[in-house]
Amino acid sequence: MKNKLNYTFGLLLLLTLATFLVINLHLDAFVKKSFIIALFSVKFLVVAFQFMELEKAHSFWKISTVTLLIIINLIVIIS
Repeated sequence: MKNKLNYTFGLLLLLTLATFLVINLHLDAFVKKSFIIALFSVKFLVVAFQFMELEKAHSFWKISTVTLLIIINLIVIIS
C-alpha cells in the first residue's frame, strides 16, 4: 500500500512538472489550455480515486465525479 502511494505521489509530481513545462512553451493559447486541462483532469482523477478512495465507492459516485470533471472541462474550454 505504501509503495502504491509513493508511485501516485511521484506521478502527481511529474504531472505538475509537465504542467509547468507546458505553460512555458510557445504554443497557441487554445492548444496550451487544452494540454493544461488534460493534465488537470488526470491529476483530479488520480487524487479522487486514490486518496479519496473513490475506487471503492459505489458506481454512482464514480460516474458523478467523472461527469463533474467533464462539465468543468467544457466550461473552461468554452470560456
